[in-house]
Amino acid sequence: MSTRIGEASRDSAAGQNLLGARYRVVFIATMFTVCFFNFADRAVFAVLAQTIKQELLLTDFQIGILQGFSFALLYAGLGLPIGRLAERVSRVKIVACATLFWSAATACCGFASNFAQMMLARVGVGVGEAGFMPPTASLVSDHFPRERRASTMALIMLGTPAGLFFGSLIGGVVAGASGWRDSFFVLGAAGIVAGSLVFVVLREPSRGLVDGAAPTPRPPPAFGAFLREMRRKRALLLVTIGGGLAGFGMTSISQFLAVFLARAHHMPVREAATYYGTISAVSLMFGLLIGSFGTDLLAKRDGRWPAWGAAIGLCAAPFVYWVAFNTESKLAASVLLTAAGSVMLLFYGPTTAMIQNMLEPRMRATGAALFGILYTLFGAGFGPTFVGWMSDRMAERAFAQGGFLTHCPAGLANATMSETLAQACRSASTAGVRGALMIAVCVLFAAGCVYLLAARWLRENMYDPSSDGRA
Repeated sequence: MSTRIGEASRDSAAGQNLLGARYRVVFIATMFTVCFFNFADRAVFAVLAQTIKQELLLTDFQIGILQGFSFALLYAGLGLPIGRLAERVSRVKIVACATLFWSAATACCGFASNFAQMMLARVGVGVGEAGFMPPTASLVSDHFPRERRASTMALIMLGTPAGLFFGSLIGGVVAGASGWRDSFFVLGAAGIVAGSLVFVVLREPSRGLVDGAAPTPRPPPAFGAFLREMRRKRALLLVTIGGGLAGFGMTSISQFLAVFLARAHHMPVREAATYYGTISAVSLMFGLLIGSFGTDLLAKRDGRWPAWGAAIGLCAAPFVYWVAFNTESKLAASVLLTAAGSVMLLFYGPTTAMIQNMLEPRMRATGAALFGILYTLFGAGFGPTFVGWMSDRMAERAFAQGGFLTHCPAGLANATMSETLAQACRSASTAGVRGALMIAVCVLFAAGCVYLLAARWLRENMYDPSSDGRA
């Protein structure tokens, strides 16, 4: 009897250490670092897409596949199994192993010499990055109470703008100095160091630690029980769907923004990378902080504000994007693109928190995984692929001579062309990506309407620890 009491006392003390201010700072800093490399590895491909396209002679559709389906297919397919695994085994180890895997795959992108090899490497990046969000969201819910989860996720997800900015900057500088391949090698090696750091500094908490749940060996609920919970809680289902739709517009823009800047504003790769990184970083930072801390504050007055805030941002963003895509001035376009991105991204932090707050502790990683599947499939999968396909189609329409891909191999002008034909190729290519992006952002209206609908049931669908998940 005394032995069991001693073990319980040690478990309680260990749990309190994981809820201490010092360890929470270490936890946030470490997960921020992992998030940094998660998005730095995505950014480096986005800013080098035009250069890779030219060297490997790819079409916009192929670039869209490399940034879309090749990355997203297994990312989405593995998200749910990883989420279910995270309900059973150490989430810290999952994050560490995933970081090591995607970083190695990023380095492999530097060895690709054709479309098929690059696609295989990008699949590897997607496989690894599938292991980040489900266990991370679940870990946050065990370290921080309901009213601090959105803001804590925002602090971790600040690794997104930092990763996009420095990934773009490093990618542009290294590519300008020694070639695009070395950019992948540098970021891949740094990510491996970050993955090793997770193993060293983080510890696995008990499930429901911050909610006061006693440690228990019981298995997580069956997947069927999770699906029943999704059907029962309409706000949970709608928030998950709305986030997936929002991901389509967001990823479409992020993966083709550097391409748009290079074409529409005649920027070399290093300048386009700097503009892309700055616009992405600033808009993400403001969107995440205002969306998360703002809705955490407003939710104290009315619990529906997380959904309302997301809806307002998603419905306002397309109007600003349409103006930005048609502005000739680089400075004005940059300001407008930053403003549009900030408004659009009001949805992200509150979405992850709402999903966690509506589920019991042993369903939270699964909930984050399902959101990740829809977000990745609609966003990273269909978004860039659709933009690439639509860009080729619209460039064909804008090319007065007809036969755009025939006269402009892979949609590019080259030195053997007459200046008239080269200019026609460049103009059509710019018109194509501009038109495709203007169409892609329209899906944000649909996402905003879904969040507005979710707000109707949001307060009543929140998880109540005293009822063991039966809100």
